[in-house]
Amino acid sequence: MNKSITGRHFELTDAIKAYADALLDGLNKYNLDITSANVVISANEKNGKKGFTVEFIVNLKDKNTIVITQVDKDVYAAMDVASERVKKGLRRHKEKIKDHKVMSFKDMGEEAEAVSEIATEDIEIVPMDLELHKPLDFEEAIDALREEKKRQFIVFNDYDGNMRVMYKRADGKFGLY
Repeated sequence: MNKSITGRHFELTDAIKAYADALLDGLNKYNLDITSANVVISANEKNGKKGFTVEFIVNLKDKNTIVITQVDKDVYAAMDVASERVKKGLRRHKEKIKDHKVMSFKDMGEEAEAVSEIATEDIEIVPMDLELHKPLDFEEAIDALREEKKRQFIVFNDYDGNMRVMYKRADGKFGLY
């Protein structure tokens, strides 16, 4: 994991750097592939009051990024709260990965056996010719769809030689690919 600790408008002391580094090392316990972790500590002053903004940016291998920003009067308190929020985000991400199961036929049990029995039966595939030899106009394709009630779509070549698909939409209109 690449670590970066940066101070903006603020001189980082060795103690603050060591504390932030220790917080970043604590992120490894989730066993996620963290490619880089950045901590940006900024000093800001509003209405005469000093405060600190701590921003944790954690990049994970699978292109997920966790960004947490925390504002507090004390830099250590801001780092603690931000660190806990990052850990919460990493826990959620890990749970999401852990709970995501890819089901296979072996996991399905009896249901898979029924499907595999159907799949092993002799299935005959009958090739059919498409009637693409005669180019159609769009109106002719619409008329062909209207004539046959069961037909949902028609594949045809237009007069420019492009293969087209016209289909019936649920609202009664026609769509064209």
